[in-house]
Amino acid sequence: MSGQHLSLPLVLVGMPGSGKSRVGRALAARLCVPHVDSDDLVVEEAGVPISQIFSEQGEGAFREMEARAVERALTRRAVISLGGGAVTTPRVRELLRGCSVVHLDVAHEELLRRTAKKTHRPLLLPDPDVALRRLREEREHLYRGVATADVHSDSRPVSRVVEDILLLMGGAPDVVQVHGTSPYPVLIGHGLMAQVADGVRADATKVLLVHPASVSAPAARLTQVLEGRGVEVHTLVHPDAEEGKTLDVAAAGWDAAGAARLGRTDTVIGLGGGATTDVAGFIAATWLRGVDVVQAPTTLLGMVDAAVGGKTGINTPAGKNLVGAFHPPVRVVEDLDLLGTLPVEDLRAGLGEVVKCGLVADAEILELLSRDPGGALDPASPTLHELVVRSVDVKADVVGQDLKESGLREVLNYGHTLAHAIEKCEGYSWRHGDAVSVGCVFAAELAHDLGLLGEDEVAAHRLAFSALGLPTHYAGAPLKDLVDAMLSDKKVRGGHLRFVLLEGLQNPVVRRVGPEQLRAPAERIGIDVR
Repeated sequence: MSGQHLSLPLVLVGMPGSGKSRVGRALAARLCVPHVDSDDLVVEEAGVPISQIFSEQGEGAFREMEARAVERALTRRAVISLGGGAVTTPRVRELLRGCSVVHLDVAHEELLRRTAKKTHRPLLLPDPDVALRRLREEREHLYRGVATADVHSDSRPVSRVVEDILLLMGGAPDVVQVHGTSPYPVLIGHGLMAQVADGVRADATKVLLVHPASVSAPAARLTQVLEGRGVEVHTLVHPDAEEGKTLDVAAAGWDAAGAARLGRTDTVIGLGGGATTDVAGFIAATWLRGVDVVQAPTTLLGMVDAAVGGKTGINTPAGKNLVGAFHPPVRVVEDLDLLGTLPVEDLRAGLGEVVKCGLVADAEILELLSRDPGGALDPASPTLHELVVRSVDVKADVVGQDLKESGLREVLNYGHTLAHAIEKCEGYSWRHGDAVSVGCVFAAELAHDLGLLGEDEVAAHRLAFSALGLPTHYAGAPLKDLVDAMLSDKKVRGGHLRFVLLEGLQNPVVRRVGPEQLRAPAERIGIDVR
C-alpha cells in the first residue's frame, strides 16, 4: 500500500476481477457518499448490456461511451469504479490527471479464481488465463501511471481493503445509523464540513442555511462549498440559544424560504446548537408540509441530543418545545472540530446529556468519564470522540424504535421533568445540561424514596455529575413554582406528574408521582419546599 492525500471524488482502477465495484460500494457506504460505476453509466446511456455493445458496435464505440461516462462521474463527490480497460483511452487518462486514483493490485492467480467461470466479461473469453496475462502486460503501466495510491487486495475481505483506503484518506467518520421508517446516518468525526453539503439532494437548486451569528465563520465556509457545487444559498441568522426558538424566528424562516422560492427538492440546513437544529427542523417540517433538513450541530449538547431524533420545535409562553413536529433529518453531520471554539462552560453543560445516556443505557460511558474526566472536556481527545459516538448510539437505538415518543423514547427524558421546569422558572437562563444534571440527581433521590435505587446508586449520580463540575443542587424557584411548571410537561397524563426513574442503573421505568412525594427529594437538593 502506498500513496497519500486521497480525497473525493475517489476513483478505483484495476484489472477485471480486482473488486473495484465491491470495494467501491463498501467504501462509499463508509463515507456516506454515492457510488458510481462507469459500466452502469455506459449501460444507462446505451440502453443495452455491455456485451451487446461489444458484439454490435465494437470496442471502439464502447470506449467512447466509457470516456463520456467517466467525465460525468468525475463531477460528483463520490467513489467511482472504472472498468478494467478504461485507462487504455487517452481521454480517460487525461481526465484522471490530478484526481485521487487508487489502483487495486491483485495477483494473477486470485484474478483467475474470481473470473474463470464468469461469462459477462467479453475481453476474457474464451480463455481467461491467457487473456488476463495479456491484459496485465498491456495495462499494468497505465494503471500505475494514473494511480495516486496502490492497494494490494488479493483474498482479504473487502472490509480490510476499505480500511486500507480509508487510512490513506486520513480515516473516515464514525457512522451511527438511525433506523425506522425514515432512516438516516449520523456522521461523527473531524473536518466534515463537505459532508454537510453531501446531504443536499443532487437535484436541489437552493438551500436555506439557518444559523446564529456566533457560527458565521463555519457558515461562510459551508456556503462556499455549496456555491461551488452550483447551489444557491439563502441564510437566516437568528439570536443565540433559546431566544432563537421563537415563533418570530420561525416566521422569519418561512419568509426567507418564500423569498428564496424554496421548492420541494430543496433543503434547510441547521448549523448551530440545539436551538438552531430545533428551529431549523421546525421550519423544514412546516414549509411546503415538509422539505429535507440536514442538521450540523456545533455544540456538544446539539450533537448528543437535539440534532438526533427528528424532534423539532419552538418555545412559547406556555412552555418549552410544546409547539413542534417530528421531522427526521436526511443526515446529521457532527464535526468535532467545531467544538474547539465552544466555551468550556457550554462543553461541560453538554456532558450533562452524556452522563444521562450512561445512566439510562450505557455503563461504559460512566466508566470513560470516570477514567478520563479531563479528556471529556478536550474537543480533540479520543475520549470525547468516543463519548459522542456512544451517546448518539444510545439515542439512535431508542428513536429508531420509537420516533414519536409513544413509549420507549420517554426514557431519554430522564432528569428532564425537573430540568424543563428549572429552565422555565429561570427564564431559560440556565444551560440545558446544567438543568438536566440537577434533574437527574433529583430523579435519583425520588427513586430512592420509592425503593427503586439504593444509596450507593444515588451517590453514583452525584459523583458522575460533580466530577465534571456540573451542578447537583438548586436553590432558585420554590417547589410550588416548579410543580406548576412541571404540570405543563408533555409527560403529564390526566393532570398527573409522570417521571422517568431508574430501577437500578441502566434500567429506566416511568412512574406516576404525587406532588407530596416530591417534597423530601426536593429539599435534599436545596429546593425551598415551603
